[in-house]
Amino acid sequence: MATFVLFESAVGYGLFEVAEFDEIGQSLDKVQEAVSDMARFGRIVKLTAFKPFPSAADSLEQINAISEANLTDELKNFLEQNLPKVKEGKKAKYKLGVFEPKLGSIIQETTSIPCISNDMVGEVLRGIRANMARFVSVAEADMKRAQLGLAHSYSRAKVKFNVNKVDNMIIQAIALLDTLDKDVNTFVMRVREWYSWHFPELVKIVNDNYQYARLALVVKDKGGLSEEHLAAMTEITGDEAKSKEILDAARSSMGQDISPIDLLNIEVFAQRVIKLAEYRQKLHTYLLDKMHAVAPNLSALIGETVGARLISHAGSLTNLAKYPASTVQILGAEKALFRALKTRGNTPKYGLIFHSSFIGRAKQRNKGRISRYLANKCSIASRIDCFMDGTTNVFGEKMREQVEERLRFYEEGVAPRKNASVMGEAMEAVKGQLTAEEGEGKKKKDKKDKKEKRKRDDDEDDEEVVVEAKKEKKKDKKEKKGKAAEEEAPAEGKKKKSKKDK
Repeated sequence: MATFVLFESAVGYGLFEVAEFDEIGQSLDKVQEAVSDMARFGRIVKLTAFKPFPSAADSLEQINAISEANLTDELKNFLEQNLPKVKEGKKAKYKLGVFEPKLGSIIQETTSIPCISNDMVGEVLRGIRANMARFVSVAEADMKRAQLGLAHSYSRAKVKFNVNKVDNMIIQAIALLDTLDKDVNTFVMRVREWYSWHFPELVKIVNDNYQYARLALVVKDKGGLSEEHLAAMTEITGDEAKSKEILDAARSSMGQDISPIDLLNIEVFAQRVIKLAEYRQKLHTYLLDKMHAVAPNLSALIGETVGARLISHAGSLTNLAKYPASTVQILGAEKALFRALKTRGNTPKYGLIFHSSFIGRAKQRNKGRISRYLANKCSIASRIDCFMDGTTNVFGEKMREQVEERLRFYEEGVAPRKNASVMGEAMEAVKGQLTAEEGEGKKKKDKKDKKEKRKRDDDEDDEEVVVEAKKEKKKDKKEKKGKAAEEEAPAEGKKKKSKKDK
């Protein structure tokens, strides 16, 4: 049985016939020996057909399709034209070797060409790749340049075309948020300790770190604090009584005096801490917006922060969508799981989803059950967010209602609704949203069309006005010329008469 091999290079598709594949294909070692011996390899493998790519863009398109196991029309036509024809109802007397098993199965399903993909085919393709310049009349330098250009274009396209809906921004944002929380907390504790040498009573009055740093900037030297500062302090604390308490404490404070240069350093550091805290708030808002855009259903179900932590721990939204519910349940508790398996103890019931409000509201005996149910819904929500073309949080809201009902069932025994009915309601709501969006899109299109039509009509009217104006001008010119000619005619007649008289 004849064996052909499909080779995808940076410059085009190549179809090679392996003459002695059955002889060398008995073991991998023999194939490797044949590949290593270039003289023997040249006798074994012969080029049957070659289809060059017309441009670099076409090359990138073809390679992208192959990497995603898609059969393009160009490749299909190339194989059908150059492989031996098979009569209807008869089996093919050849096999096509391909490197990617998925691509081979697609080719077999689409064209009925029998495909194989194994280690022997891989070794033959390795030999073809090493000796491609001998088979095709392309200079080795040009071949390397084409490979390098295609590699750069392919990598650049993969970076731009992100199937994860830019979830790497969520991963970076949640990591930075965690770092900022630790750093801001450490810096504020340093401000508290530093400023407490001067005004120790302020620590007991104000518990909030951000408020404390802002008040330190307002109070500065406690000796200069007066009733004039009450308005500024009330704006920060939101409580006039607390502001008066700070004023009274400053008047009877036991803290030591502080020099201007020390106070200046405390102020500069407090300002930096305040800016960091404000940036942390902006970053949190950015994370919420990103989660609503990338994973709206997961956000609606379990919250933006917990959802972002799940995505970050899984590596991407796609990875999280691929995880089973049992993995999502203990995601973040891997150490505890392996320790339990090693010591044969109890495995953990929850990981990162413990931070969800549902786990905290459940009783101790129901925590495991509600975490299992919540993980199941999180897995479904992440799959909807990952693979759904549109963006909607309807499914997340409905699944949140289901978790609430399940929690009530565990606590009070109230039977929850069936999953089929809840998902049916969600589908109806999504259909309603799509219909409304289509209606709005149609209205906008009609408005735009009307506007363009009005503009065209106005342009036509303007053109007509311009044409009429030109006609009027021409007419006026003709009339003026006619009048001038009439005026000139009598004058010439008089001149002739006078000449005749003379």
